[in-house]
Amino acid sequence: MALTKFNFNSFDLTTAASTGIAFNASANGFTTAEGGALNLITTNTISSGVSSSSFTSGIDSTYDTYLFKFINIHPASDGENFRFQGSTNSGSSFGVTITSTAFRAYHDESDNNTGVIYEGNFDLAQSTSYLDLNREVGGDNDQCQSGSLYLFSPSSTTFVKHFIFNGSRIQQNDFNSSNFVAGYFNTTSAINALDFKMSSGNIDSGVIKMYGLSK
Repeated sequence: MALTKFNFNSFDLTTAASTGIAFNASANGFTTAEGGALNLITTNTISSGVSSSSFTSGIDSTYDTYLFKFINIHPASDGENFRFQGSTNSGSSFGVTITSTAFRAYHDESDNNTGVIYEGNFDLAQSTSYLDLNREVGGDNDQCQSGSLYLFSPSSTTFVKHFIFNGSRIQQNDFNSSNFVAGYFNTTSAINALDFKMSSGNIDSGVIKMYGLSK
């Protein structure tokens, strides 16, 4: 089978700023990607203990929707809660008013306990505290939590800023829990930074990726 070689300089990759590239049948073979394409902005890789992991740049009006992926977040201490807060001053402080709701489905390894419950102690009502996303994450060597957080229209100066989280965790007592958390930052100021941390102790290891979804 013959191989065809192309000169990279023959490709015109000029598209609108901060958009993805897709193939098409045009002269140069490329076009701006349709809305919804994931564009990786920042990766925070944690390989040794840190008190928190912050994103203080890149959250702006470029995208209407931001996606944060949490991959194998491992706490330094057993049974700690993974939580977050927002900022309107680029991370100088974190403490925006939040109202939220949460429920979870759970199942233990011994197959003795299952259920779906509303987490009345898991939500916030007009609070500036950090909001728990995954609770009681196990600290054994093979235990961790993973999940995804969507943040909508963070740069709006008209509306509150909604978010949705879904995650899976191994609790310290060998339960799997699937957590669902949703709420809003009750502010019309732009949210331009987020901070993630454990309720106590360090994040020992893990990866957090921030994406923007093409409009």
